[in-house]
Amino acid sequence: MIDYDNKKFYPIESSENAEVDKDTIFHYRQEANVLTSEYSGGDIIKGHLIGLVDENGHIEMRYHQVNTKGALRTGICHSMPEVSADGKIRLHENWEWTSGDRSKGTSVLKEL
Repeated sequence: MIDYDNKKFYPIESSENAEVDKDTIFHYRQEANVLTSEYSGGDIIKGHLIGLVDENGHIEMRYHQVNTKGALRTGICHSMPEVSADGKIRLHENWEWTSGDRSKGTSVLKEL
């Protein structure tokens, strides 16, 4: 299992309907297979996620965030890890808003 504890990530790619950008920093914490994160930056004032990590490092998560427009947004996400030659993790994400327009999108996060 990949250990995400105390790792930081930022988006390097996101769909147009995403609210995160390169200035959004995710700080992951992990205990056993339970993952949490606080994140902020860019258009996000404050966000949290909670998820479960499987034996392959895949993450099934739920998130909520408040954006700079003062809106509370929620969603679900499935992340699949890729470990690069330098040992850094990239997360390939498929997500869906569970609030607002309920649209879907993709993102790639890179470990700092």
